[in-house]
Amino acid sequence: MTPRPPRLAAWLLTRFLADEWADFVIGDMEEEFARRSRLSRASARAWFWRASLGCLIAPPPLSRHTEQLRSSPPAGDPAVRTLIADVSYSLRVLLRAPSFSLAVIAVLALGIGANTAIFSIVNTVLLRPLPYSDSARLVRIFHTPPAAAFPGVKTFSVSPANFYDWKREATRFENMAIYRFRPFTMLAGGRADAVIGGAVGDGFFDIVGMPPALGRTFRPDEDVPGRDRVVVLSDAFWRTRFAADREVLGKTVTLSDESYTIVGVMPLRFSMKTWGVAAADLWVPVAHTDEARAVRDNHNEQVVARMKRGVDTAAANAELSAVSARLEAAYPQANAGWGAVAIPLQEVLVGDARTPLLILLAAVGLVLLIACANVGNLLFARTLGRRKELAIRAALGAGRARVFQQLLVETLVLASVGGGAGVLLARVTLQAGASILTANQVPRADEIAIDRSVLLFALALSLLTGVLAGAVPAFRAGRADLNDALKEGGRSGAGTVGGRTRRVLIACEVALSVMLLMGASLMIRTLSALRSVDAGYDPASVLTMTTRLPATRYKTPAQISAYYRATLDKVRALPGVESAGAIDALPAQGGSVQPLVLEGHAELLPRDQPIVEVRKITPGYLKSLRIPLFRGRDVAETDTDVMLVSRSAVKLLWGDGDPIGTRVTLPLESKTRQSTIVGIVGDVKQGELSQAAGPSVYEFTREHDWSRMTFAIRTAVPPLSIASGAVAALRSVDADQPVIQVRTMQAILDETLNSQRFSALLLGIFAGLALVLASLGIFSVLSYIVRGRSREIGIRTALGAGTADVVRLVVVEGMRPALAGIAAGAIGVLASARLLQKVVYGVSGSDPLTLGAVSITLVLVALSASLVPAYRACRVDPLTVLRAE
Repeated sequence: MTPRPPRLAAWLLTRFLADEWADFVIGDMEEEFARRSRLSRASARAWFWRASLGCLIAPPPLSRHTEQLRSSPPAGDPAVRTLIADVSYSLRVLLRAPSFSLAVIAVLALGIGANTAIFSIVNTVLLRPLPYSDSARLVRIFHTPPAAAFPGVKTFSVSPANFYDWKREATRFENMAIYRFRPFTMLAGGRADAVIGGAVGDGFFDIVGMPPALGRTFRPDEDVPGRDRVVVLSDAFWRTRFAADREVLGKTVTLSDESYTIVGVMPLRFSMKTWGVAAADLWVPVAHTDEARAVRDNHNEQVVARMKRGVDTAAANAELSAVSARLEAAYPQANAGWGAVAIPLQEVLVGDARTPLLILLAAVGLVLLIACANVGNLLFARTLGRRKELAIRAALGAGRARVFQQLLVETLVLASVGGGAGVLLARVTLQAGASILTANQVPRADEIAIDRSVLLFALALSLLTGVLAGAVPAFRAGRADLNDALKEGGRSGAGTVGGRTRRVLIACEVALSVMLLMGASLMIRTLSALRSVDAGYDPASVLTMTTRLPATRYKTPAQISAYYRATLDKVRALPGVESAGAIDALPAQGGSVQPLVLEGHAELLPRDQPIVEVRKITPGYLKSLRIPLFRGRDVAETDTDVMLVSRSAVKLLWGDGDPIGTRVTLPLESKTRQSTIVGIVGDVKQGELSQAAGPSVYEFTREHDWSRMTFAIRTAVPPLSIASGAVAALRSVDADQPVIQVRTMQAILDETLNSQRFSALLLGIFAGLALVLASLGIFSVLSYIVRGRSREIGIRTALGAGTADVVRLVVVEGMRPALAGIAAGAIGVLASARLLQKVVYGVSGSDPLTLGAVSITLVLVALSASLVPAYRACRVDPLTVLRAE
């Protein structure tokens, strides 16, 4: 006996079933028959219809092989076969509604793409191991300064003598190495260029565990004075300066008038940025002299170490604490209150970026939830529009679980396509934003890419998104009443079905939008507060540029002082220049912190001695930055050893006393040289703008040995317009002296706000996307409700309801879930205020004014999204609607 499809059912279905449902029902029957008979789809379709309508047409005979299948089940896993059939059917259904499918895919692509892009950054910065051998054992070692002398400072640079004691006494480390920044001048093509070098101690490259791409690294015997004229090049320096010449080994290069032999080239992925030093062009041995190795009270070095296998940071820190205690007992004058701490290299590199990145990841997760709610609303509306189709399928024997599975598969297909589009969008976004990531100093920005971990994340996110967006509509469709669906006929009452679910989804969208808008608004207010904060100086119309004099040509203080006097005279003579001066470290660029001893007072132990920010300046600097002078006078060229003190330094050191005319000593520079206080100036924020200004002093010595100085030039014209003239003026004094970092003071100040600007930018984008999605969600739901209630609106209008009544009906329908969402979002903001407080400045994490502005914005957006459907509802013709019904 041949397998027979139900002829009468098939004929009735083709007679009364709408076109968009015929493929759904008959297609499944054809596929089932084709699978069981192992005929081609075309042959199965022909046999099916002949058998279904075949009172007059005899069906074709089946082959002997097909006849044998009557009593044997088809091969393969039934669940897999069913899944394949569901996917195939889902594709056909979605292709029949391309506008709907494209809308859902676009929304999902935005949500998944944004999450994938941010996760790529988080994965690289926080999760991916560093590109070094067994990088989990790599640590940076710092001093921990006395808390009383350095309030709020957790770590400090290292003194050479203490490092060598740690290296000798600590047993839980395989090795330690010291390193620091070292600038060079390189003459090439008749032009002097600044070259950034890293001076590294014995064992540095072995600790890192990354072999050179060419040649070798340094031998232990080269880390001594006189044998240290060897250099290892970076990959970028090798390619740009030596055209990637593989025969470069053994050649010499002149750095700051000294000849160095090239012994190696490091691979591309090796970067000194990882070690807290600016991206180096090359590396040389640190080669400390015996005198430098004995310095214990001056902290300017960095240390990297590799812990032994099986040793964790807690054990390593316990040993460092024990060694520091012994050193404090042996050298109390230098080490009292100073400890040591080992911090994993990954953690040091991440620094303060962890909290902002996690907040951004949470924010973009909210965007995805909004996208899910939006897609859920679209799917819910479409599912309700297919109630009859699903009811017929249920009448033919499909259970609720089967209907749920089919609808969920459709959503997963959409989510998969949206996920693929999202990955492409994330990749394009990361490529386009690479310069932004680098400019905003995101750690390891050059390593950010779509790797296997990111692809797995995107896949999991797509599946999760499909389940979240599709589960509610599919579950709601499975609960639909079969009789009600079949009895609806052509009436449009389906628009009122599931209204509660749609309202809940809208409320969720609005609540999440409130939280995103609040975060973005707070970051924008933080950025504005930081930019308007009084830093103690005026950065506008100030041009800066830096020089560093090589010790081989400027050997005496007289030569150094003469150079700076001559260059400042040249610069001041330029048209458009109002004043010019120089300083060793501009505000916001770090600088020296030293103990200061008053005349007639004994030098105390480090933990008890007052600490101040020490800056070395020339005449004209205060005027250039407009730092106010409250008492006394500015420094002058005729002065020998004088000092200006800030008001907070006066309060710290003299209390209510008058410091003018008193003498002080900076013992780290000289225990015998004293400087006379000649003036009191305003406080200046030498560090971050979010921190309070600390006590500062400004030192001037007529004959000084300050090899590195930065010029500050106040102009009456746009600062950059005189940049070329100022550089020419400096080079007219010494043509072989490079001038670097030519930029405005405002640009330097703006760089300190990179983290806040980056967070505000991304949060603003996410908040804008959330607003668009929320408004589209409200609009689409209300439009669907208006279509579904057109008969009701027509009757109301026929009974005398005016335009205002209809508008009020629709607007209230949209505003109720919106207002509920705003209230829920406000509660969420208050719950997350403590976390936001960690990254904001000058504003509370739950600022009521900001929250009120955000709420009003959402109200206006919801109202605007409600007006278009309300306008359409007003245009409903009662006669047309009632005739159609």
